[in-house]
Amino acid sequence: MRVVIADDQRIVREGLTTIVGSLEGCEVVGAAADGAEAVALVSQLHPDVVLMDLRMPVMDGAEATRAIRAAHPTTQVVVLTTFADDESVLAALSAGALGYLTKDAGRDDIRRALEAAAAGQSLLDPVVQARLIQAVRPRLPSAAELPDGLTEREGQILILIAEGLSNAEIAERLVVGAATVKTHINRIFTKTQSRDRSQATTYAHRHGLVH
Repeated sequence: MRVVIADDQRIVREGLTTIVGSLEGCEVVGAAADGAEAVALVSQLHPDVVLMDLRMPVMDGAEATRAIRAAHPTTQVVVLTTFADDESVLAALSAGALGYLTKDAGRDDIRRALEAAAAGQSLLDPVVQARLIQAVRPRLPSAAELPDGLTEREGQILILIAEGLSNAEIAERLVVGAATVKTHINRIFTKTQSRDRSQATTYAHRHGLVH
């Protein structure tokens, strides 16, 4: 496996070069100090995987990842960064990164992430995975937060309606039957005095259930 390492801190870059170079079956073919240099090295060296920091000068890791994936779709990217906030995670994965590790990761974590990426599989740091699940999970308002006597389940379905999901998609998301969803929606329409989904969506926005 041919690997390029991109990190703007020299001591980190050299440490990662040593660690990755010691892994069986891995060869570090280049090291970059910023995103633009990483993109250039990928064009020259055609590595299998880039181990990419996010916060770098000239071009950040997300932008470099996007450029690499667009021009070299056979080269995968694994992010290794200090940052695990929602914005950083979503930016990197949206740009095409296949793996995401924090710098708390150990040698074996790095090895597994590189091997997974080379095989076209995703491997995420457990903290990152938890954040992603939280980000896509619909907000669960309590009954005390809901107006007009809406139950927690009705509030949850109302949020999903406002997000544009169909009855079938809501049923799949909540792992319930389509008939159950339809029953809840009829009750939501009655309680919110909505004639249709559009009015229910307006109601959800007006009451701050979605933004």
